[in-house]
Amino acid sequence: MARYTGPKDRLSRREGYDLFGKGVKLTRLTVPPGVHGPRGTRKGSQYGRQLREKQKVKRLYGLLERQFKGYVDKALKSKGNTGEALLSMLERRLDNTVFRLGFVPTRPSARQLVSHRHVLVNGKIVNIPSYQMKKGDTLTLSSKSFNIPAVKKTVDEELKIPEWLTRKGPAGKVNSIPKKDDVLEPISEQDIVEFYSR
Repeated sequence: MARYTGPKDRLSRREGYDLFGKGVKLTRLTVPPGVHGPRGTRKGSQYGRQLREKQKVKRLYGLLERQFKGYVDKALKSKGNTGEALLSMLERRLDNTVFRLGFVPTRPSARQLVSHRHVLVNGKIVNIPSYQMKKGDTLTLSSKSFNIPAVKKTVDEELKIPEWLTRKGPAGKVNSIPKKDDVLEPISEQDIVEFYSR
């Protein structure tokens, strides 16, 4: 699947949120990108707010429009709360699960770890970042992955892991299906559903 390879600080500045976990390396977060800077901002409409929320979530999980719309369509067809179903599917992506377990510092690095065949799901190598994890699935890192400095550093750290996951060393397990409360970022899923329901 294709992915965005352009300037990332620009996207974070547009959304006013650190999308890629750059922390202190991200400069001028409060200034929108572009030649007009702060003068280029206007009072937003309801449509504009919904669009910005959709773009933020899409960029946060590293998806392009077609794939993101596919998730929304599945969520609209599912039973129960559409917004929660959408967030649950996005959270259960393999690359996001690797990131949530704290094996790597960012989602893009989790995606790279998966596509370079360093992640095993239930004992089998899976190199598809969009693979949907299920309740009871186990996830382990390959022995080769410990030669990667970023992985070595983060595996040794004690991190706060969401309740729907458990981790022991280089292995993790999906205990339950994630809910809205398990998403750590500020996301208004209702705006996204309304945007696509027009």
